[in-house]
Amino acid sequence: MSEFTEAMAQLAAGVAVVTVRDGRDDLGATVSALMSVSLEPPLVLVSLDNGGYLNEVFLRQDRWAASLLSSGQAAIASRFATPGRPSARLLLAGTPHHRGPNSDALVVEGGVAALEAETTKVVPAGDHTLFVAAVQAVRYVNPALQPLVRLRGRYRAITGS
Repeated sequence: MSEFTEAMAQLAAGVAVVTVRDGRDDLGATVSALMSVSLEPPLVLVSLDNGGYLNEVFLRQDRWAASLLSSGQAAIASRFATPGRPSARLLLAGTPHHRGPNSDALVVEGGVAALEAETTKVVPAGDHTLFVAAVQAVRYVNPALQPLVRLRGRYRAITGS
């Protein structure tokens, strides 16, 4: 692991699954690079690896969903982080989810929050692409659950109040 990668692993980051519908297929990936950019208008940013197929699909499909996972959803995060993963529909078999009416993307239920977004700006950034998106809808917020975070290469629950 490079020194830069090790340094960035010291910063806790929320874990989300981003999903998008591409024709008949559903794709998704686990990300820890999702952040709020603006409150007015509500904008978020997700960073995707240029070499991934999901990045190609995000360049074609503007509408997508982000499910912010709860501490009990580490298995879902792991499934969506596995290289060569199958369709998102298969990864969510047996897991409560629904299709977002704004994006037609899969929304994982049981997380701390979920939103649907529409990309408004694409910014190349080294070996990643940044997708800035307008939030179309917040599907749910559940502050009673603890968020799942990634710290030092592992999924962890935030403890305390």
